[in-house]
Amino acid sequence: MRVCGAAQSCPCKDKGEVIMDRVESNLGFRLMALSYKFRDLRLPRRDILKEVGIRPGFHVLDYGCGPGSYIIPLAELVGESGKVYALDVHPLAIKMVKAIASKRKLANVQAIHSDCETKLPDNSLDVVLIYDIFHHLSDPNKILGELHRVLKPEGTLSVSDHHMKEDEIVSGVRNSGLFELARKGQRTHTFSKK
Repeated sequence: MRVCGAAQSCPCKDKGEVIMDRVESNLGFRLMALSYKFRDLRLPRRDILKEVGIRPGFHVLDYGCGPGSYIIPLAELVGESGKVYALDVHPLAIKMVKAIASKRKLANVQAIHSDCETKLPDNSLDVVLIYDIFHHLSDPNKILGELHRVLKPEGTLSVSDHHMKEDEIVSGVRNSGLFELARKGQRTHTFSKK
């Protein structure tokens, strides 16, 4: 696992601190990726992304991208003038995202291997997705601090985690003091920067 030893402005700058509690084994990750293929047939990721309001030209970060289920629809939504960043702590996730981007010739996709630090400039993103990983975070406030840093002032944080109850998600994000609930969708919660 990569330990975050980020730049001074990154909230996860404490050297030696591991932000994600655990990394799946390679076998576990591959089984999860396979199960996501069935999930995505039943509920296409594009349908979930409709709630977020992503437009051409947007710069979007899929934080905890896993095997890349959202990469293709995101790349299509932001278009050639936009950019999709896919961040994950698991090396297989990065390998899978790069393979998707290469196979589909998605020049607007960039993979980032990290457990906290995005290495992106301040106020550079329109949207950050944090889907199905919030429950994994040992210190969500550090991650939320990093996401707050990279989101534009009018940027959107979209959170979904089927492992948590709605009030746990909302209070977990609000407790950081950095975001406020803007709206609740059918499958996602949209937060804006304070």
